[in-house]
Amino acid sequence: MRAPLFLAIDGGNSKTHVVLGDATGRVHAVAHGGTSSPHVLGLPASLRVLDDLVGRARSEFGAEPVAQASVFLAGADLPVEVETLTAEVAALGWAVRSIVDNDTFALMRAGTDQRDAIAVVCGAGTNCVGRRADGRVARFPALGPYSGDWGGGHHLAAKALYYAARGEDGRGAPTALTAAVIDHFGLPTVEAVGIALHLGEEPITRLHALSGVLFAVADAGDPIARSVVQRQADEVVALSRVAATRLDLLAEPHAVVLGGGVLAARHPLLHEAILAGIATNEPLADVTVATEAPVVGAALLALDDLHGTSATPPDVERTLREAFPGLEPALAS
Repeated sequence: MRAPLFLAIDGGNSKTHVVLGDATGRVHAVAHGGTSSPHVLGLPASLRVLDDLVGRARSEFGAEPVAQASVFLAGADLPVEVETLTAEVAALGWAVRSIVDNDTFALMRAGTDQRDAIAVVCGAGTNCVGRRADGRVARFPALGPYSGDWGGGHHLAAKALYYAARGEDGRGAPTALTAAVIDHFGLPTVEAVGIALHLGEEPITRLHALSGVLFAVADAGDPIARSVVQRQADEVVALSRVAATRLDLLAEPHAVVLGGGVLAARHPLLHEAILAGIATNEPLADVTVATEAPVVGAALLALDDLHGTSATPPDVERTLREAFPGLEPALAS
């Protein structure tokens, strides 16, 4: 008899991954697609994307029941959003039971099996969650400027353009970002870049790529670019500190998992500033950068639930984690 099946879903702002596996840690199928964030697509379209991917992952298993579905989505930020998504996922009938929450929890589980843990993601945007073994949870609304958020790749790119423009026209200090932005777009001035973006003559994706330009200019020593990188480090440190404070973890051993494209790149200026800041505030924290896709964490959370323990048995977790290196090309698609 086959071991009970699970579905693990990580739905981000740019990509969605669905994994079908079983309670032994074996992975049977992977499906992937674009964004499934309700904030980006709206709830009905988000559910259609997810349902299609689940159908593709389950296609060879027919009507065989799935015991558990772990669904972790960007855009499941507020309690009301989590409650609504939980009801909608249950109505789709993917599994006997399901768990729905924010995708930062999946990142956390991918990066650690410690029960006292904090995860900070800095990808397109930023978010942070924390949990204690006693069940307490810390989280943020993560609504961008509406909830006081700062940073993420898109924000950093916009800051690079902002300082480049002000350095060019004299409203701000001179900065090497001005020449770097001109070179990136191949236009004569930063003003021309702003106009081209405004008129739709340059795609927004080229603006988003300026986050990489910012880090390159900062590495070369430009003080304006370096100040932006430091500001991003301060924000990551603040998120972790506040979560640790809410969970009474400041002076307790715990994990801090960093993830998302900006943090996973380990830019030296940013990474070292974050490590220093967390060490000052949370001296017993064990800081790691998640190296596996968040869907691994979603799968482990499904296994935690299936096994009914505080953590998946080590041999089962090892089986699952060892399955993913060979799947990385699919997960990166």
